[in-house]
Amino acid sequence: QVHLVESGGGLVQTGGSLRLSCAASGRTFSGFVMGWFRQAPGKGREFVGLINWSGRTYVADSVKGRFTVSIDAAKDTVYLEMNGLKPEDSAVYYCAADSHGGNPTDRPLGYDFWGQGTQVTVSS
Repeated sequence: QVHLVESGGGLVQTGGSLRLSCAASGRTFSGFVMGWFRQAPGKGREFVGLINWSGRTYVADSVKGRFTVSIDAAKDTVYLEMNGLKPEDSAVYYCAADSHGGNPTDRPLGYDFWGQGTQVTVSS
């Protein structure tokens, strides 16, 4: 069983930065794709970015140039570095793992393990 724990959320002013962490445990993660999603109140779960265990990344257009996904394979931890935060970035941020080994996907249904989420609030 895979266990994902996010941390690093909080309250920040517009233009500020946060780094979210996702600590993974439970099995070998080689071949997994790790994704970040977010969900604001009343909205669906939105793709933010992903990374595979060899370090290839992809981020959504809405955060490109501001957010970066990285990985520390030795620590089984994935990070989401968020800079230039805007009020519209406020949401619960989730880490997810896709164990299927296929092409990386930005669809939530493609991920089979999820963390509990961490709240990010950006004040104007």
